[in-house]
Amino acid sequence: MKIATVGKGGSGKTTLAGTLARVLAENGCKVLAIDGDPNPNLALTLGMPPEEADKIRNIPSSVIDLREQSDGTRKLQMTLSHEELIGQYAAAAPAGIELILMGKPADGSAGSGCMCASHRAVRGLIAEMSGYGEYTITDMEAGLEHLKRGTARNVDAMLVVIEPYFRSMEAAARTFVLARELQIPHLYAVANKVKNDDDQAAIDEFCRKHDMPQIASVPDEPLFGEAERRGLAPFDFAPDSAAILAVRGLAARLKELAMPVAEAGADGAHLSARLRR
Repeated sequence: MKIATVGKGGSGKTTLAGTLARVLAENGCKVLAIDGDPNPNLALTLGMPPEEADKIRNIPSSVIDLREQSDGTRKLQMTLSHEELIGQYAAAAPAGIELILMGKPADGSAGSGCMCASHRAVRGLIAEMSGYGEYTITDMEAGLEHLKRGTARNVDAMLVVIEPYFRSMEAAARTFVLARELQIPHLYAVANKVKNDDDQAAIDEFCRKHDMPQIASVPDEPLFGEAERRGLAPFDFAPDSAAILAVRGLAARLKELAMPVAEAGADGAHLSARLRR
């Protein structure tokens, strides 16, 4: 299953992506994590030491090439095999997670140009690496640019991280509009940093008004901030917190989505309704 986390800057999408990856890997799933953010921080959230995170090689956009097919159409294809790409560029993160870094432009200096090639490479990589592990989790860049460029077109599920603030909720609504145009199969809001019932009620009302189904609600966790200050993964620093428990619940629901309908023991309509409650 290919999953992408998106949201306004500061919404907590990277924390969610890294913690979700750790939870899935803890349960024995093979997880490939892709950091598609130009300001990459997924390695730290996964639990890699800062000195190791700084050594990760960014995959050049040249690993994905737009090639003409026999029927005259053009398709994004990898120029390396799965094994070559993982062997040359993947970093070993905790719990057996393999992390690849794709978000940086070819030249990281100021004024070095647009991110067009990077967006194209991330889109192609999500599609081409779909068979590598049980779960591919991509932390997309903040904002809407990746949606306008169709970067996340090939994901199975998109988690739109939403805080109980007007600007965050408005950004989530715009994200849903664009994601629906891309026809992403499973599109859900994840309420995050929820401090109290009033916060949850505000998100619930906004999501109902804009037809944005929620799949999980993650409470505000002060220990996550402390983990950030210490350069530690929230999963390692606060393993028994309510927020980690909520992400465990989210992982369970995503596993249900990934199961064939016959294995889930429900027809498609029933399963969809159950997940939207």
